[in-house]
Amino acid sequence: MAQVNWTYTDKVKEHFMNPKNILMDEDNYQEDGKGIAGNVKCGDEMIVVIKVDKEKMIINDCKWKTFGCASAIASTSALSEMVKGIKLDDAFNLSAKDINKELGGLPDHKVHCSVLGDKALRMAINDYYMRNGMEDKVKREEQRVVCKCMNVTDQEIEHAVLEGARTFYELQEMTKVGTGCGECHEEVTQLLETYKEKHFCQV
Repeated sequence: MAQVNWTYTDKVKEHFMNPKNILMDEDNYQEDGKGIAGNVKCGDEMIVVIKVDKEKMIINDCKWKTFGCASAIASTSALSEMVKGIKLDDAFNLSAKDINKELGGLPDHKVHCSVLGDKALRMAINDYYMRNGMEDKVKREEQRVVCKCMNVTDQEIEHAVLEGARTFYELQEMTKVGTGCGECHEEVTQLLETYKEKHFCQV
């Protein structure tokens, strides 16, 4: 029988086998901000809660609950450690690539698991701002229709790249983008390269 190689790094294994900062008592945890990303009915779901030092505007504590695979668990565990003690603005700007780097890399087809974690964190930070009358600091993720014929947004293209699309034709198969008039071809190709670099190129 051929030996099956474990494709995850030691850091991924450590965070999966011994996850840090799990939210054990959600009902009684008095968070300053809460974010939920994904949907447990159709895939991974991330819940991230934070406590904030209101004078220094830094995250004192970060806990989480994840329904998902080993990569999702490891990614959220690593994220919860990374954000402790840093300013809200710096935490907001953490990306899936930063989490991926901290873990020593995830298989390409699992990088999307780290995206929901940082998205839930940004939602928790925005929630903190909303609770404390700082609506002017809330940053919303806008989406834009790129392919008007098929009503495909830039977020759908990014998601397809995270799910494995690497060429224009693979994007078409997954989203139907550019299968109408074709005028969006150049912009879609540019977005494809942007998202590949954003999530998969080494930093």
